[in-house]
Amino acid sequence: MKVLVAEDDFGSRKVISTLLREIPGVVLDLVVDGNEALEAFKLAWQEKKPYNLILMDIMMPGLDGQEALVQIRDVEKTMGLRQKDEVRAIMVTALEDPSNVIQAFNKGGATGYLIKPIQRDSLFEEIRKAGFDI
Repeated sequence: MKVLVAEDDFGSRKVISTLLREIPGVVLDLVVDGNEALEAFKLAWQEKKPYNLILMDIMMPGLDGQEALVQIRDVEKTMGLRQKDEVRAIMVTALEDPSNVIQAFNKGGATGYLIKPIQRDSLFEEIRKAGFDI
């Protein structure tokens, strides 16, 4: 499973990456903002090695996670991908704000969400809900 983590906070990025490395076969890329996430996503497709899963922080400087996911979905549409073939996206937020979560699902087509601090069990549960056997 190829995973992209977009997280500007070093501590959160470290926790998420450490937990993901427990999963056998995970190939992990880390970026620090939405612009880098969008570029990494495009590059992975150019190399014909697309991501299976993105964990994206909602609140990041520059291009935030919500807008980055919208742009990723736009790229997928221009490539003619069907919804079932889109990258799974789990949004990560420090705020237990229902409007952020609703926006992530409705506007960006998020697969799931997690509230910080990230816990191992909740992370793995969301990954399973996204359709991955771990």
